[in-house]
Amino acid sequence: MTPPLDPRLNAVRDDLADIRLQGRVEAARFVEGEDRRIVVPVAPVRRRPSPDAPLDTEALFGEKVTVFENNAEGWSWVQLGADGYVGYVPSAAIGPTGAAPTHRVCVPRTLLFPGPDIKLPPLHDLPMGALVTVTGAAEDHNARYAMTQPHGAVVEQHLKPLGIVEPDFVAVAERFVGVPYLWGGKSASGIDCSGLAQIACQMAGIAAPRDTDMQERELGTRIAGIEALQRGDLVFWKGHVGIMLDGTRLLHANAHHMLTAIEPLAAAVGRLEAKGAAVTSIRRLRSGHA
Repeated sequence: MTPPLDPRLNAVRDDLADIRLQGRVEAARFVEGEDRRIVVPVAPVRRRPSPDAPLDTEALFGEKVTVFENNAEGWSWVQLGADGYVGYVPSAAIGPTGAAPTHRVCVPRTLLFPGPDIKLPPLHDLPMGALVTVTGAAEDHNARYAMTQPHGAVVEQHLKPLGIVEPDFVAVAERFVGVPYLWGGKSASGIDCSGLAQIACQMAGIAAPRDTDMQERELGTRIAGIEALQRGDLVFWKGHVGIMLDGTRLLHANAHHMLTAIEPLAAAVGRLEAKGAAVTSIRRLRSGHA
């Protein structure tokens, strides 16, 4: 028997489904999605169309989404372009596709100014991984700026062209130390364990799925034991993942510290084993580097 499609990665409900799934699933109606983009710094992706529904993940500014439904309560049922995740996003967070992005925010958080002047009140912030379209440059006595479409300026050093990737995904993850733990989060305002692993990998040019079970199946190659751990190895428990900073220290967003923290792996292993959670696997990504 063919296993059912994962609803996290396939837009299918009893009443509605992605037309690309026609013939594979049953639904009352099939529709062709409409390509749009996220136009707010960080948009919640919820399990149900309600503000108190569980936060499954977040969509970042400039990310492409495919919209299958807009309901009267102000929610859109979408699939994210970057990792294929399906969920409900506030319709107000979605806008036209516009010009193709050219750059990505490469720091945990930056500011979008209305013009090339750091003394102007910012329009809003932008998270690491946000996509922007740079149309020109400007400079004053404080900084150089990238001018973005449809409006706004970002200090130039906080952006990188889309073709440029980070050389070490662990170094990216280290920039989030001290960020609050948030289930479903993937920005410097709040992040969870798999969100941290995903954004760090993505910035280094490594395609990474969103949830820990997906990451444990798809990322890297499995290695045996914890005797020869190295920087960049991923340590998995059921529902949790951490990144080895070196042979003995673990970097992870976790609910014990309620932060992204660094601690001895032995401490994390002992604490989780006391709760009945043993290490399930260790995966190695290209010797720990992108």
